[in-house]
Amino acid sequence: MPQSAEKTLDHAPLFCEPEYRQMLAEKKLNFECPHPDQVVSDQREFTKTWEYREQNLARQALVVNPAKACQPLGAVFAAAGFERTMSFVHGSQGCVAYYRSHLSRHFKEPSSVVSSSMTEDAAVFGGLKNMVDGLANTYKLYNPKMIAVSTTCMAEVIGDDLHGFIENAKSEGSVPRDFDVPFAHTPAFVGSHVDGYDSMVKGVLENFWKGTARNEATATINIIPGFDGFCVGNNRELKRLLDLMQVTYMFIQDASDQFDTPSDGKFRMYDGGTKINDVKAALNAEWTLSLQYYNTRKTLDYCRDVGQAATSFHYPLGVEATDELLMVISEISSREIPEAIRLERGRLIDAMADSQAWLYGKKYAIYGDPDFVYAMARFIMETGGEPTHCLATNGTSAWEDEMKELLASSPFGKNAQVWPGKDLWALRSLLFTEPVDLLIGNSYGKYLERDTGTPLVRLMFPIFDRHHHHRFPLMGYQGGLRLLTAILDKIFDNLDRETMHAGVTDYSYDLTR
Repeated sequence: MPQSAEKTLDHAPLFCEPEYRQMLAEKKLNFECPHPDQVVSDQREFTKTWEYREQNLARQALVVNPAKACQPLGAVFAAAGFERTMSFVHGSQGCVAYYRSHLSRHFKEPSSVVSSSMTEDAAVFGGLKNMVDGLANTYKLYNPKMIAVSTTCMAEVIGDDLHGFIENAKSEGSVPRDFDVPFAHTPAFVGSHVDGYDSMVKGVLENFWKGTARNEATATINIIPGFDGFCVGNNRELKRLLDLMQVTYMFIQDASDQFDTPSDGKFRMYDGGTKINDVKAALNAEWTLSLQYYNTRKTLDYCRDVGQAATSFHYPLGVEATDELLMVISEISSREIPEAIRLERGRLIDAMADSQAWLYGKKYAIYGDPDFVYAMARFIMETGGEPTHCLATNGTSAWEDEMKELLASSPFGKNAQVWPGKDLWALRSLLFTEPVDLLIGNSYGKYLERDTGTPLVRLMFPIFDRHHHHRFPLMGYQGGLRLLTAILDKIFDNLDRETMHAGVTDYSYDLTR
């Protein structure tokens, strides 16, 4: 045997041992009903052709590996950004395990979520009893200050009424009558995680603001970050910039501490988050700014409805987008942008100039959430790169129009293509027929990297197969430096791999790049 009590192998080398190679080969032969190798090879080569690409892009009835998640995941993430808030998902346990594992695997932190554990009987007769018992257990066991309720497909298909169920649960004493239980209907079969985030944040604000008189505080700003896998680094970086400007601000939904708790001997089921009293006071802010428009469309409309001025951005990273954010904040807060921030801007521009020879003309494929793809395409063009393929499975026709306007504003965008509603299997065809130098997205792109040979830069939620990227910012000028470094490291690592063959390619295996 390849291992023993004295020699325990990890799975990667273990499955390369002769015994396992033979076992897997026999499994394939005897149980997988394989086609002949030549047939498989021919079909693989066909999927790289323009003919297959046209068929693939015309596909409508099937989605293969979409670059999005479902609504309840966004709602669970949103709830994590409020003080001592337990997310309660009205649906089955299996769905909720997916949300917990997705967040835990990305942030490397526990993600506490409660399920109402609906099963077959609840699917037929409704989940009221599950809600009544579940809220009671959550309140008693986990001592939250707030329980944020969302739904899965099952609850939405049968039409469970969250407002009515929560009122019934309060009447039966599951939680006190005055205990805060905001809710959002988040059907997983439509929309995506950005819509679930939007609905939950709006639900929390409605819970505290509805029917309350507003007393506007001039030059005060609410900031809604949106669904952001880099919230730990980004939120802290933005707070640093705002503190340097001495702005009066409040983050609505801040999960930076919840997903970055210290190891000091104390378990924190809850940590950080926007305080409940601050959410209430946020009604009086003069302005609400969203850092990701497509994550907060309903919420921004609600903020305007209660009398606030509101505006939005598209994931402000890079030079121009950070300029835009800071100038808007400076204008509405009547605060100057300090010299320290101006110096950071200059350092980012200097770094981009230092590396221009390696960045100019590089072609990129970018996929992910609509705001992120917009931001990355904008930054890539600032570096002299070409965002050849811009894909968002949850992108709308309005996003497509915005992207085309952005790309038309720069000569580096003239050959770019925008792909709303397409998935990663469609992107595979694009990469084979119109190759690029780099691929930017999340961990799911590693299979595209393997198939097409396109180097992947991991900059988008979720990142499962690398650790701690989320602890560093992408937004702001400092985030731009980190982003620039990540792209350049991938370019140089790939160049080293291509030039390390001794006596063949190593004439360009240079010590200095």
